[in-house]
Amino acid sequence: MANVVTDVVEGDGYAVANVDGLADGPGFRKVRRALGVTALGVNAIELPAGYETGRHFHERQEELYFVHRGRIEITLGEDSFELGPGGLARVDAATIRKIKSLGDEPAVYLVTGGKDGYVGRDGLVPEGETARFTGGPPGA
Repeated sequence: MANVVTDVVEGDGYAVANVDGLADGPGFRKVRRALGVTALGVNAIELPAGYETGRHFHERQEELYFVHRGRIEITLGEDSFELGPGGLARVDAATIRKIKSLGDEPAVYLVTGGKDGYVGRDGLVPEGETARFTGGPPGA
């Protein structure tokens, strides 16, 4: 049986954690620092109900937002969208954005940022193994 993760656990070539174990209450949860991520920027952010961030943009990095819990309104330029759990938004560096927490509960979302593109599909199966997935329908 797998171990249930609450705090950061580091091993040889990996680190695992739970976003709720990285900080208490509103604000930034420094995922990159806690897990030792070096290839991209990544933070989780908790916004209290009704709280709104300031508008901002970036010089170089594209961002991907993923809503983990709650609901947000994301304003991208002049357009606004409501995203709930599982919601995603990709935002170019120069696009002005702001986030507002909707509803009565805090919203928690993950933001990853990077520059210089996708490396391609480079997943490999270890020697002696024949499939990347077992026990379910075939995947990508």
